[in-house]
Amino acid sequence: MHRRGLLLATLGSLASAAVPGAEVTPRPAQPSALAAQRLVTGIARGGDRLVAVGQRGHVLRSGDGGRTWAQALVPVSVDLTAVAFVDADTGWATGHDGTVLGTRDGGQRWQLLLDGRQANALVLAHMRARVAASDASEQDLKLLEEARRNAEAGPDKPFLDLVFTDAVNGFVVGAYGLVMQTRDGGQRWTPWFDRVDNPGLLNLHAICASRGALYAAGEGGLLLKREPDGARFHALASPYPGSFFGIVATGAGVLAFGMRGHAFLSADEGRSWQPVATGLPASIVSGAVAADGTVVLADQAGNLVRSADGGLHFTASGLKPAMPLAAVAFADPRTLVLGGPRGLRSLAFTTKDS
Repeated sequence: MHRRGLLLATLGSLASAAVPGAEVTPRPAQPSALAAQRLVTGIARGGDRLVAVGQRGHVLRSGDGGRTWAQALVPVSVDLTAVAFVDADTGWATGHDGTVLGTRDGGQRWQLLLDGRQANALVLAHMRARVAASDASEQDLKLLEEARRNAEAGPDKPFLDLVFTDAVNGFVVGAYGLVMQTRDGGQRWTPWFDRVDNPGLLNLHAICASRGALYAAGEGGLLLKREPDGARFHALASPYPGSFFGIVATGAGVLAFGMRGHAFLSADEGRSWQPVATGLPASIVSGAVAADGTVVLADQAGNLVRSADGGLHFTASGLKPAMPLAAVAFADPRTLVLGGPRGLRSLAFTTKDS
């Protein structure tokens, strides 16, 4: 089960469902005075502002380090899964039903850039053209059949994470191996369904950028890398058969983390991975890196650990959020903002060991 699905199922929330073949008109997210107290699954910094996303299309913004939050205008009410910004104004969010949103005003207003029906149609057309243009391999035919099934099932597949390296170039990843690329900020999308070493169509939970390359992580120990300007995501030798729920770039390399507190660090650009003792008892669902390089990991049970050396070693943070967690971000080097089923909370945090 993918990271957001794992959280939502555990918390008793129901993901939005689509009726196959039915036309769906998106419903805008409804204003709610309790939005900041409801499930939050992603938090990102956009300049000096924090933006959080969660259930029912809720997007919240804070300009005071997470002390107060205001709800944004969002054209959909599906559960959102992740959010990212490249500057103070320009950001994107992913969600259920193949949703991708974009903003150009710091997250106050959002535009629907891609939905599941469009994504399914793009993938199906891409695979049909690929099969028609060359001698189709067995894998090509398998992917074409999968694309047909997805189109018939309707827009029920979520995008789970995203990465943008600048205001125009980005990728979104999701359930059953879905990968889409944009080179114009999200106005147009190109399927990478057939350009990923993922023959089992495993769920892709997370993606990050490090030193010009992109790294993705998913279920079944799946780790992938796209070299700078590469034409494919190649599978990496994985150190672990369990699911990874997140992956982040740190000062020491690339850190992948997932079930039952497992984490692995690669200091050689994905060629090898070393286990890291986190001390966390539950599945690690989020990680954040401060401006000074401090790394924080959060597990589903509400535990936090910190690393001052880029993820080589972790110690207990000393913080007690007293709530299950799904997302963590630094508001500044001394403030952590946490999200989970009980909404948003900020905590004072000292990044340097005393």
